[in-house]
Amino acid sequence: MTPSLHEMTALLRQLIAIPSISRDETAAADLLQAWMEEHGLHPQRVKNNLWSCCEPCEDSMQVLDVPELPGTELPVLLLNAHIDTVKPAAGYSRDPFTPYDENGRIYGLGSNDDGGSLMALLATYMRLMESRQPYRLIFTATAEEEVCGRDGFEALYPYIGQVDLAVMGEPTGMQMAVAERGLMVLDCTAKGRSGHAARNEGINAIYEALNDIEWFRTHQFSKVSDYLGPVKMTVTQINAGTQHNVVPDSCSFVVDVRPNGLYGNVELLEMIKSSVKCNVKERSTRLGSSHISMEHPVVKRGLSLGLTAFGSPTTSNQAVWPHTSIKIGPGQSSRSHTADEFICIDEIGEGIEIYYKLLNQLEL
Repeated sequence: MTPSLHEMTALLRQLIAIPSISRDETAAADLLQAWMEEHGLHPQRVKNNLWSCCEPCEDSMQVLDVPELPGTELPVLLLNAHIDTVKPAAGYSRDPFTPYDENGRIYGLGSNDDGGSLMALLATYMRLMESRQPYRLIFTATAEEEVCGRDGFEALYPYIGQVDLAVMGEPTGMQMAVAERGLMVLDCTAKGRSGHAARNEGINAIYEALNDIEWFRTHQFSKVSDYLGPVKMTVTQINAGTQHNVVPDSCSFVVDVRPNGLYGNVELLEMIKSSVKCNVKERSTRLGSSHISMEHPVVKRGLSLGLTAFGSPTTSNQAVWPHTSIKIGPGQSSRSHTADEFICIDEIGEGIEIYYKLLNQLEL
């Protein structure tokens, strides 16, 4: 039975009242698990991540009450939203963990990011179950998204199996983010040879670094995204020298790299290493960018519904998801991580309707 908007907003208020800062989501996961059990969704739990799965059975969808998913010839559609929040921003005018309503809005930490999407996707999951769908359907509510923690979404991968399309619920105004920037941080070191600054001795590591820094500033990779533009590389920190009269033998600098969905992080890293003289060490290649074809059925369906496609500069669980995905959800990204965060009740209701129209009977 599809829950009403009133039921979903009541659940959202309960979740707001439970602090669920990243890596401390146990109580919120407990509440959501109990709600899902009460509504017959047979949730499975891995750490503080919850998932429920259903598949076609006669004229509706049947929830699978199994610890692991069996194999299937059906395509698999996954819905994801996160239950964790950032720490409260400075400047809240009221307690961020006390939900309050005003002018059709629900205020409180996590209401917009990611409570609106969590409620809308959970309701959509239950609504889609009421009729037979041409896919296996999985709902996931995951932890540690705000810190890209390894005990979040990634902890479910061994359990959920192959997925053909993931719908990532994040506040996008219910428009389709068809591309999302990734992130790679590089620690670069140029080497020289120390010497006395008053004499023509040594090799200045700062000067050795200049050509590479200029390359990072000006180089343009050939693949340019229609929605995110080029790969963006920015030198953000630099350090060299021990005192004014010593030619430095080492110059280190940090580069912030924002992929555009058309290159994998490992691919970009190898291209960078082959183009500069300095030593390049990546902190991580985990947070990749994403891109979905404009010919994908979910994108074509969305465009037919009048939705707009755009590129998102902010990261989400897409950053750690290696397969096809699209990001869409109620609320506005500009409200996320701000004081007095809120979600409009109408936005949640609209989100449920659009999700349903987007996904009902979708052929993957």
